[in-house]
Amino acid sequence: MQVKEINDKTQWEAFLENFQEKSFLHSWNWGEFQKSLGEKVFYLGFFDNQELKAVALIIKVAAKRASFFLCPHGPLVLSDKKEVLKGLLDYLKNLNEPVSFLRVCPIWERSQENKKIFQELGFKQAPIHVHPENNWLLELSKSEDELLMDMRKNTRYLIRKAEKLGVEVLKREDLGAVEIFNELYRKTSKRQDFVPFSLDYLKKEFLAFNKDQEAVVFLAKYQNEILAAAIIIYWQGRGYYHQGASLRKYDKVPASYLLQWEAIKEAKRRGCKFYSFWGIAPKNKPKHPWQGITLFKTGFSGQRKEYLKTQDYIFNSRYWFDYLIEKLRSKKRGF
Repeated sequence: MQVKEINDKTQWEAFLENFQEKSFLHSWNWGEFQKSLGEKVFYLGFFDNQELKAVALIIKVAAKRASFFLCPHGPLVLSDKKEVLKGLLDYLKNLNEPVSFLRVCPIWERSQENKKIFQELGFKQAPIHVHPENNWLLELSKSEDELLMDMRKNTRYLIRKAEKLGVEVLKREDLGAVEIFNELYRKTSKRQDFVPFSLDYLKKEFLAFNKDQEAVVFLAKYQNEILAAAIIIYWQGRGYYHQGASLRKYDKVPASYLLQWEAIKEAKRRGCKFYSFWGIAPKNKPKHPWQGITLFKTGFSGQRKEYLKTQDYIFNSRYWFDYLIEKLRSKKRGF
């Protein structure tokens, strides 16, 4: 199997159309977004007799403690997963890049078979996840009325309540809307105690997808004030609830519920087959910090998707210092 860099966006995106299990984190535009942040990006193709069999988007993350390679929600493989991973390791080892490890966040089913593939190649489970390993996915083939009826009774009630109270949901595709989102996002991060992405990060991510009309900012407005906001990515037949924020000024105005419903309806208008609510808490972890948002997301109906745990391949001993810090950080955050 031959590994070559791919320089054709059309070829890359066309190959991704072959997969049902995928996310925009392996799209061409996600790679371009990472480049805009100053990261080094490799679009790798795996060929067998000139036929493309797999792709791997690799980002060289220049971290303070130890630089590393990251493969987000990939690689995407038609066949011979183990052979592709082995080819990936061989290719990266020969790049002569100063990195401590490779971190793979596979969007592969969480099965013993897939786990064994990584184990046999010398990978170990990462101390922390980078991207969600438990997602909530809504299938969109049903009518809007049927989707409403499938929802938890309270979720359906809160959507209708928001409509009756006069909440208005705006759809915008401009940087001004990203700035409005950022104002709520900062307040949300303080309330929920997480480190937010910078405004520059949010703008560059939005622009990377907006150029192909794949990014929309939803703003839920009540009495001339924005109470909830979200950045939704629409890519290859799926909508993704990627970034969200809200105020708690009017606790009895369920603006976030109506916002999500409008984002789902927009996904149907665009012909999407699925709507991803992104990350949720793992099963049987009632004290997980994502329990609140999980209750919110699962109320819209759908199904849980469990992906294989994030995997690390160690290149040198500097990895272990990073491992210890990340392990302690994960434990402190309740993950």
